[in-house]
Formats: sequence, C-alpha cells, structure tokens
Amino acid sequence: MAAVALAVLAMSVPATAASAARETAPALVWGECPPPALGEIVDPRQECASLNVPMDYRRPHDRQITVTVSRIRAADAALRRGILLLNPGGPGGSGLNLPSFLVRTLPADVTARYDLIGFDPRGVRHSTPITCAIPANTPLDLLLPYPAPDGSIARNVEFARSVAASCAEQTGALLPYITTANTARDMDRIRAALGEQKLSYLGYSYGSYLGAVYTSLFTHRSDRIVLDSAVNPNRIWYDTWRLFGLGTTLRLPDFTAWAAKRNDTYGLGATPQEVNDYYFRTAAELDRNPIPLPDLLLNGNVLREVTRSLLYDDRMFPTLAQFWQAVGTPGAATALPGLQVPVDNSIAVLYSVACNDIAWSTDVQMYARNTQLSRRVWPVLAGMPANLWPCAFWHHRPIEPPVTIDADGPRNVLVLQNLRDPATPWIGGVGMRTALGSRAALVTVDAGGHGIYGIRSGPCVDAIATEFLVTGALPERDRFCDGPSPEEVSPAATAPMRVPSWPLGR
Repeated sequence: MAAVALAVLAMSVPATAASAARETAPALVWGECPPPALGEIVDPRQECASLNVPMDYRRPHDRQITVTVSRIRAADAALRRGILLLNPGGPGGSGLNLPSFLVRTLPADVTARYDLIGFDPRGVRHSTPITCAIPANTPLDLLLPYPAPDGSIARNVEFARSVAASCAEQTGALLPYITTANTARDMDRIRAALGEQKLSYLGYSYGSYLGAVYTSLFTHRSDRIVLDSAVNPNRIWYDTWRLFGLGTTLRLPDFTAWAAKRNDTYGLGATPQEVNDYYFRTAAELDRNPIPLPDLLLNGNVLREVTRSLLYDDRMFPTLAQFWQAVGTPGAATALPGLQVPVDNSIAVLYSVACNDIAWSTDVQMYARNTQLSRRVWPVLAGMPANLWPCAFWHHRPIEPPVTIDADGPRNVLVLQNLRDPATPWIGGVGMRTALGSRAALVTVDAGGHGIYGIRSGPCVDAIATEFLVTGALPERDRFCDGPSPEEVSPAATAPMRVPSWPLGR
C-alpha cells in the first residue's frame, strides 16, 4: 500500500527516542484532579499529578510538554503487585478519569492488586492540548467523512484540505509529535515517575494499538498487557477505518432482531428485515429532506453516524430505537435530545495521530473510487469508511516509520475481541494476534458491541482476563467464549445520547 511505502522513507528515530524515554523521570506530586466534564464521576480516591515529557524524544532536553496523570491506589496494600495503566481509545480519548470508572467495574481481585493509572495522552484535554480551530458548528458528517447523498466527495475534499492547513497553523511545532509512538514513550516516563520497574496495561480500541506499540518499544518494561477490541497493527489507519462498513453491517442485525421483538413499543417493524428496511428508508428520506434542528441539520448521514455510534453497546439499544422512532415520525424530530457534537480538541488529536503515524495516499480519485465501492458493498454507512481524511493533505510527513509489531518478546499479551464489533471488527483482533504471534493469546467473544473487560463481558472472558492480570497465566491456546445477549437489555433502559468524538473510542 502506498502509505506504507511513503512511511518507509520517513526519518527513523527508535534508538535515540527509546533511550530518551528510559531516562529517570522526576517523582510525581499528587493532588486534586481537574474538575470533571459534565456527567463524569470522579471517585474520591482518585488523585492527579502533572509530568513534563519531551515534545521530541530525539531532543529530550529541548521543549517540554505536559502529560496529566491520575491514580487510584490498590485496595489491598498487602496484595499490591504494581500499576495497571489504562487507555480508553480514540485517538483523542481522555483517560484521566478512567480509573474512577473501572474501579467500579473491574473485579475486586484486580483492583486489590493494582494501582489504576489513567492519563490524558499528549495533545488531549488536561495534558498540553492541541486544536485545529474547527468551528463548533461543523456538520457531524464532515468531521467523519460521509459523502454527499449522490456519493460525491467534493465537500469532503474541501473540508480535509482546509482542516489540514488549520491544524498546521494552530498547533505549529508540536503537531508532528502527536503520535502513537511518542505517547508510548510518555507511558514509559509515567512508569519511571511512579518508580516502577514494569507496567501492566489495559487498553481499549485504539488503545490496543497504543499498547502493542508500547510493548514493542519497551518489551522488557511490559508486565501483563491486555488489548481489548483490537485493531490490526499492520493496517493503520486508512484500512482500519475502512472496516467500519464491515463491522457495522455485521453488528446491525443484533439491533434489528432486538427491535423487532419490541415492535409494540417502538413500531420499527415486526421482523428484523422490516426494521432494516425502516433504517434505509428513513436514511434515504432524510437525504432528500433534511430536518433543520437548533444545533444541527438532521440528514441521512447524521442518522447513519448516530446509529454506528450507538451500536457500540447493547445497553444503548433503547436509545437507538427511540432515535429511529423519532426521526421516522413527521414532526417528532424537533423533540430529540441534543446531540453533543465532538469538541475540537479530541477530533484534532484524532486527525493528528492518524495523519502522523503513517503517510496517507494523496490520490483523491482513489478515495472517490473506494467510496463508491464501499457504498455498494456496505451501504449501511453510505461510503464514509472509505472516504478521505485531512491526512491526504497533511502538511508534515511522519517523523518515523510505524513501530514494528511482532513476536519478539515474552508471552504476556492477551487480546480480547467481540465477534460483532462495529468499530474494530473481529478480523482486526485476528490481525493483532497474528502480528504478535507467540507473544499473545486471543479470546473471541460471541457478542456484539465495542469494549469487553470492565465494560460488558461475561463470566468466561472475565475469568480468563482476571486470571491473567492476577497470576500472569495466559490460555495455552486461543479461546472462544459465550457473551452477553442483547435480550438482557431492558426496553425501559435509558442512556444519554452522545456521538463519540472519535471513531475508535468509548
């Protein structure tokens, strides 16, 4: 692929950069955490600190940036064995308050033994933040590149070119250094600042790639590594996004079957096929006749993106059914709850990591052809997954080639993967397992949704992951587990409607 060929020509820095990351970091000074965002819950045990790290690890004593770190100490000091560093995905996801979430959902055997460590990756939120100055009123179907109803990508090309220029202007010298490899180096600085010889890790979605990069750069600093809802590390990033079409297509039947059994409640159709037809019929109608709302233009692409996002979790099915019901009922859409459009910071980091990790093709016609093909093969997302990003017009070449992910290292990686994940399809987890070879074991879960351990799993996969974190024992061979059924979801369940501000985050 052209992106790989271009990346090979980029400047290589691993030896110098890794050495710089291993330098002893100053101890952290713990205190209160920044105020949480609306709806976030911060456990009173969580404390926060700031750590200075090099902007450019090739020049570790030049400009420094800040990474903000959080901690909830292990519940049982007598059992404590180390730290469990956490990442929620993204790129662009804030992980500072992830310990407060997972301390309530992870098994007690894990929280007794590990300090839960969260952080905002470089560029994100409470760490030195970046911006591309993307206007707050930017349509949702431009932030994620949905083509026009006729399949044209002209508006996406214009937006991508403009955003690439704005990112370069607004973020300046820091921009090329917002990368997965540098975030992994920051993680090793966090480890050193905590006075730990090794770190264990739990990363979701994009965080699976971040964890794979860390354990490849710092093999002998890696203790027990859990990669949940993984991507293929050899298919970043354009080919990863392209899998959204496959993933959403495989996942949608979980919802249509669930909704059909509740036709008396939602009126979307009495059979899965009728519910499926309702979706495509409503999307086509909104393509023809968008509905102006106070905060956005409700068109077919907004329906598609909200659907893709809410398919991440079975517990969102009632909200998704209510949304479909409202947009398909004349006049009802004016009563929809407000959709939180992604803030600029998280989408700016998403673009920056995706565009800095690897060089993208600049062939606009290739993206146009692939978009048309995707519209035919995976019509559920109307071609968005194959469309172009600002990376096609990025102002910087990658500062180094992607980190090689291979079997070189101890057998200490557990990969967890749902069969019907809309964001990171099962085939991506297989790609991660294949890349890591004898280092890893794969647990496939017969379930839909995005995120497993501590999110929504089942006794089989919980037992395997917990045993690994507690004892270090990996399954001798890859495993298959039953998962929770969407039928366990109550039709009365409610959840806040939020469009994720990054495609691979929670």
